[in-house]
Amino acid sequence: MGLISNGSTVFDAGAMAAGFGGSMVFIKKLTASSSATLSFVNGASSVVLDGTYKEYLFLFHDIHPATNSAIFQVGFRDGSTDYDAPKTSTYFYATHKEDGSQALMAYEASYDQAEGTGFHNLANVGNVNDENVSGYIHLFNPGSTTFVKHFTSRFITEGPGEQVGDAFVSGYCNTTTAIDAIQFKFSSGNIDAGTVSLYGIS
Repeated sequence: MGLISNGSTVFDAGAMAAGFGGSMVFIKKLTASSSATLSFVNGASSVVLDGTYKEYLFLFHDIHPATNSAIFQVGFRDGSTDYDAPKTSTYFYATHKEDGSQALMAYEASYDQAEGTGFHNLANVGNVNDENVSGYIHLFNPGSTTFVKHFTSRFITEGPGEQVGDAFVSGYCNTTTAIDAIQFKFSSGNIDAGTVSLYGIS
């Protein structure tokens, strides 16, 4: 039995009809190997980061820092050569130690930004061999020249200090200039290993 809304078939035999719902299109995957930064620049190396899609998704797998207690960070570029688009944001996290000695949830005021132009903190992670950070960032309508550009992220870390961390960030780049590039790095040291995959969502 199909699902019909206002005279249009939405589902038929369990499949969504053409024209309903979005699709996720793979764009580019970067692999870190003692890399200072990982950058996605619109128009370079087959990267699409413009008005082609209304939403972009970055997926991070097993990002491992060379330096202990390094903070994974993101920077947005709005047409210049620097990743300094102004941002207003909020940051909170939950942690739980492996031995059960501590569990907490907190707002981290030192990690948010109020029209800040520096790189934005995403998650704190250790560099013991099995420690890493994984997660995602959604960037909404970066090609708009009318509205600010919203972003949200969630990252899960192991370490530092033998604990799980669950970090949440949301905010916006306060510019009506298109965001045409995004860069990832650690607050100190290289990105020792891991992958970042970019998808466009229509």
